[in-house]
Amino acid sequence: SPPLAPWGSPDAVFDRLAGEWTLQRNIEGQASMSGVATFTPLETGMLKYREEGRIRLTDGKEFDGHREYLFERAPGGFLVHFAETPPRLFHAIAIVRDGDALAGSATHLCTPDTYDSSYRFLPDGSFTIRHTVHGPRKDYLSATVFSRRAG
Repeated sequence: SPPLAPWGSPDAVFDRLAGEWTLQRNIEGQASMSGVATFTPLETGMLKYREEGRIRLTDGKEFDGHREYLFERAPGGFLVHFAETPPRLFHAIAIVRDGDALAGSATHLCTPDTYDSSYRFLPDGSFTIRHTVHGPRKDYLSATVFSRRAG
């Protein structure tokens, strides 16, 4: 069947991440964040992911936040590493077709908590990342929508 526009095949998704995205995140019952995420190609072939934005807690407090990861190409998907030295694997995402979208998911055990993460690459060119966190210290859903920045 023909590749899905605008993402193409699972192998093509990694290449289409480079550049700037607006992000809107909702952390159920806790906070929301709006900002910008940038995927910057590195000489190593990896993409450096950096998000910066404004976090608003449900009690009305606001502050600036940022976070970085490293994305690495893998057959049919990508690996996501914590931006540490040396990089530490967060999870591996294998992408499959799911209806009119491409999707991948993974589980990461960060003892004692479990992170279930899912990525969806949608026909309109946007993508979503959802992290469901379960454990004695954390129990929440974080959902982020990424839309390509105009320009």
